[in-house]
Amino acid sequence: MASERQINVGGVPIGGGAPVAVQTMTKTETANVEATLAQIRKAAEAGADLIRCAVPRDKDVEALKTIVRESPIPVIADIHFNYTLALKAIDAGAHCIRINPGNIGGRDKVEQVAKRANEAGVPMRIGVNSGSLPKHLHELEREDPVEALVTAAVEFVELMEELDFTNFKVSIKSTNVPNTIAANRKLAARIPYPIHLGITEAGTKWSGSLKSAVGLGTLLADGIGDTIRISLSTFHAEEEVKVAWEILKALQLRERGPVLIACPTCGRLQFDMDTVVAEIEQRLEAYEDPIEVAVLGCAVNGIGEASHADFGITGAKNEGLIFAHGEPLRKVKQEELVDALFEEIDKSVKRGGQVVADAREQAEGAEWLRKIEAENAGDLTPEKLAAMEAEAARVAEDMTDPNGGKRGRRVQLDEETSPTAGRRFTRA
Repeated sequence: MASERQINVGGVPIGGGAPVAVQTMTKTETANVEATLAQIRKAAEAGADLIRCAVPRDKDVEALKTIVRESPIPVIADIHFNYTLALKAIDAGAHCIRINPGNIGGRDKVEQVAKRANEAGVPMRIGVNSGSLPKHLHELEREDPVEALVTAAVEFVELMEELDFTNFKVSIKSTNVPNTIAANRKLAARIPYPIHLGITEAGTKWSGSLKSAVGLGTLLADGIGDTIRISLSTFHAEEEVKVAWEILKALQLRERGPVLIACPTCGRLQFDMDTVVAEIEQRLEAYEDPIEVAVLGCAVNGIGEASHADFGITGAKNEGLIFAHGEPLRKVKQEELVDALFEEIDKSVKRGGQVVADAREQAEGAEWLRKIEAENAGDLTPEKLAAMEAEAARVAEDMTDPNGGKRGRRVQLDEETSPTAGRRFTRA
């Protein structure tokens, strides 16, 4: 369920039907202006919509003035414990303030921050972490950690409303993926405000990306979440941004840059696909258009499994085929596959996405594909299985006569057509 309310963070709309915004956090010492700005620019180039900077000291606030002025994307000041730093960050021009009402120093401190933010028109993010819940919720946390998280968030929302401050988004974060999912589902049903998603302290690039994809992907697929941040143990903030974008692209929530489809390989593989995929992925980084490119490991399955792709390649022992939108373009030598693929992509980009094919080369490619299919006639492919299923469905329909007419014969598949060896059923 999308949030009803919308806030604006430095020109970026959050919630109320706006696209899910990608956020990350600088890993540098904020007082080091040069290093912090360099990291912000890298994150922005990778696709970050928002950036958060830790502000634990007065010298970080001072640096914030320059950072806000020179940053290519809106800057959020991350404040804990010291409410005076939040006040100073607002005065320094921060586009948003992140606070945890549970550790900022009590209602009166929160009230001062809310008043200053209201006067300046600066939104806030109310952050609730499983590791820093208010003391009165510690017993509930032991009994029901999900309800404790939600209760803390709702209490903070009610506090902000009592203070006549509604320009905020809310986040509930936990290191526990199921708890994060359950808590955010409950929260989304109880508040109208935008929700920021994250799995806190998710882990390394490998494990953290997987945990984030499972947790945040589940919530986003439910329509919950207005901004996301991937929390990885890496100094490179742009890596968090890349993961966030892959999640959004996988769910078709946003588009940015090419999409690469690659088969997992199997016993049909007849060329060095791993190397080819790595090279294509690297070269695609130079393209901004949302081109969908498929790399399939066997010619028999290639076009059928990736007919929706804008471009694709599939290979055999010495040659390969380049295809576009499910149709062959041309066959090329194995070692020329990648270069030829990008020649076709570049020509299409220059023509505004139009693909122009040579009829002779298309015919040669189609003939090559027929030859490969004939050589692998004994293999069961997805296309063949689909055809068999369609035929079985047709015959079954023929056998069913609502008027009590003559029934057709039952379809029988032999072992050569559909072997059962190694599978979980037999025909005995």
